[in-house]
Amino acid sequence: MDRTAWIVVALCVVGLVVWEIYLAKQMAPRPAPLTATPGQTAPTTTPSILTPSPSPVASPETAPQATESGPSFAEKIEALRNSDVELRFTNRGGGIAEAVMFNHIAEGDQRVTLNSPKHTPIGAIVDDPAKPALPEFTLTRESDSSMRCERTAPDGITVRKKFSLLQSAQKKDDFLIELNLIVQNTGSQPHSNTGYFVALGSAAPIHPKDYPYYTRLVWSINGKARDKNVSSFQGSGGFLGIGAHAAQPVFQENFAGAEWTAVTDQFFATIIAPLSAKATGIWGRSFDVSTAQNMVGIEGAMRMPGFQVQPGQTYTARFQIWAGPKIYHRLAQLEQNQAEIMNFGMFKIVSQFLLNFLNTIHGFVKDYGVAILVLTLVVRLVLWPLQSKANQTMRKTALLGPKMQELREKFKDDPTRMNQEVMKLYKQYGINPVGGCLPMAIQIPIFFGLYQMLAQAVELRNARFLWVHDLSQPDTVAHLPVLGWPINIIPLLMAATQIWLMAMTPKTGDPTQRRIMMFTPLIFLFFCYNFAAALALYYTAQNLFSILQFYQNKRQPMPTLEKVAPAGKRKR
Repeated sequence: MDRTAWIVVALCVVGLVVWEIYLAKQMAPRPAPLTATPGQTAPTTTPSILTPSPSPVASPETAPQATESGPSFAEKIEALRNSDVELRFTNRGGGIAEAVMFNHIAEGDQRVTLNSPKHTPIGAIVDDPAKPALPEFTLTRESDSSMRCERTAPDGITVRKKFSLLQSAQKKDDFLIELNLIVQNTGSQPHSNTGYFVALGSAAPIHPKDYPYYTRLVWSINGKARDKNVSSFQGSGGFLGIGAHAAQPVFQENFAGAEWTAVTDQFFATIIAPLSAKATGIWGRSFDVSTAQNMVGIEGAMRMPGFQVQPGQTYTARFQIWAGPKIYHRLAQLEQNQAEIMNFGMFKIVSQFLLNFLNTIHGFVKDYGVAILVLTLVVRLVLWPLQSKANQTMRKTALLGPKMQELREKFKDDPTRMNQEVMKLYKQYGINPVGGCLPMAIQIPIFFGLYQMLAQAVELRNARFLWVHDLSQPDTVAHLPVLGWPINIIPLLMAATQIWLMAMTPKTGDPTQRRIMMFTPLIFLFFCYNFAAALALYYTAQNLFSILQFYQNKRQPMPTLEKVAPAGKRKR
């Protein structure tokens, strides 16, 4: 290997090591311990709020909720349920204390639970979310699918909230709730409200390996989702000082109007869309879920415009609440574009298509591991003619190797002239130098579209395939005894098949470039090693299909080098 190759390889390795050190630093446990609540499990509930460090400029609004005194009345719980979710309502503020998912399992075989009694109930109306006053409400079950929460203040203001569980046409994946708010003035004086907050509840990682990036506060303005992820609350030293920022225990932003706001983790979300008027602001703060596992959650509230109610009059507002998994096809059916919470990025169209196609395949094969293999096969079949042509181009280019080596030796002191002569050589033999790279370029949006899609596809949670217990998590089968590093089988198979594929690929291009490309499997191994097993499974299957295609192409006659006629001499 020449000097240039060694330099590039060394820079790649150093970059990967520095990146891993940076990630480890960002994910290091914070020293402040939590006081555990007896009988509480970290992944499925949201423990006490992180107490921010005292600051000389801190205002009372940043005081954590944990310092508030408890209610002076006994808490009562009433529940509504369907086949998908149980909503546990509390008289403390008249909202949803917990939403329990019947068909989604968290750590320790417990059901996934959104929000927690330690945080403000979903749908609670408060003046200050940093110090929420949660008065006693009367809970009345009106039917099997509706609950009324009511309270009358001494000044004659009656607040009445009706929560209704809605049913979809498919009669499944029913996590949609309608909230009707009525404020009635039965007193003798006008009532004025300068603006109020509707609590979004809290969101926290379900699994210790869930990506903290997806634990976010989200709001949508003009159909475009914007967010504040939980990492920005914690503060960071940045990467070599770049992007460093101080801790921000509380976040608040006002805006002209938002169609919906939400708190979300990697796979679940609580989304509230006001139907009578747009939201005018967002508030949020972080809290510790588990210091030892470095799991951090987020809670939020949505600000609504103020109102005035004269004696004998009422103020009404309607809200739509989604409290459940981020099921793309169900969120896409909602009127406020709530599917944007998926945050698919620049390859959104690719991610949407692949997710819908994957679910369609699963409808036939009933196994998501098999569905991923079928999806890979379909993609490879679509690209098969293009890849075959690229393989033939690479084989033909390989035949030019001796001639290209002669040019490199002849013009080794004049790189510009050498490149000109190489391009002329390609043109003489009618070879497109980028023809072999075209299929790889087409697969780039597919790869990153899959990356974004698989990171949030709740359908893959707890989906088993062979030895994989959960396709949304790495397929760790053991840990190295001393170092404790996880042993993930599928990413290792992916790297092995990629090395096999590279060994079969005709040797074309500059020798230095070929040597550098030898480290591509290492880069992909770093990239996919701790990601969802589903992505590594897709890429491993793709490599195997590519190897099969190379064997098939090798059985074809070896192409011959023939000069093409100049453009002016071709027959017309």
